[in-house]
Amino acid sequence: MSDRATRGEAPVNSSVEPIIYVVDDDERMRESLLDLFTFAKKRASAFSSGTEFLEQANTNAPGCVVIDLHMPGSTGLEVQNQLISMGSKMPVIFLTGRADVPATVTAMKAGATDFITKPFVNQDLLDAVERAIRADGERRKLDADHEKLQELAGTLTPREQEVMQAVASGLMNKQVAFQLGISEMTVKLHRMNVMRKMHSRSLPDLVRKVESLQKA
Repeated sequence: MSDRATRGEAPVNSSVEPIIYVVDDDERMRESLLDLFTFAKKRASAFSSGTEFLEQANTNAPGCVVIDLHMPGSTGLEVQNQLISMGSKMPVIFLTGRADVPATVTAMKAGATDFITKPFVNQDLLDAVERAIRADGERRKLDADHEKLQELAGTLTPREQEVMQAVASGLMNKQVAFQLGISEMTVKLHRMNVMRKMHSRSLPDLVRKVESLQKA
């Protein structure tokens, strides 16, 4: 029987409601954390082991993971590594009953957002959760914006792609025409199509979008 417990069920539009996943083998700690997050009006779900969490949780959901570093079976670090291998980008906050510098360094290098030592001040943990959820939201927005840019760029013809890259690099229409071996009028027509398809109202905006696409 699953030891999972959930508090603060999401509203109808649950796809945008962040959830805090609590992973700790200590039942009293799980209940305490669920009570804390419920009091703070946050949705939370608890698991007694890393294996249970990985099997049952939606690790692509918006939110964060609050996990004990030292657990029997899969440790917090092992769960973090499995999340990474699964492609999950959920922020991870580690809880530990003792200072562990090597583990802290390893976790932070792997992307952990915070490392909190027990016993902790409730507000410190709530603040860490707020930072993690905010960072996750910002990351999701950037991912969505980039995906949209890729979709727009995918509507361009090969020639329009060439014109876009040339214009974004700073070349004038006459220079683009010479480089591609086409007329300046044709460049202007392609440039107009590029601006329309990329939803860009200015050259600086198009340059910014091209630079964003190149960072992927």
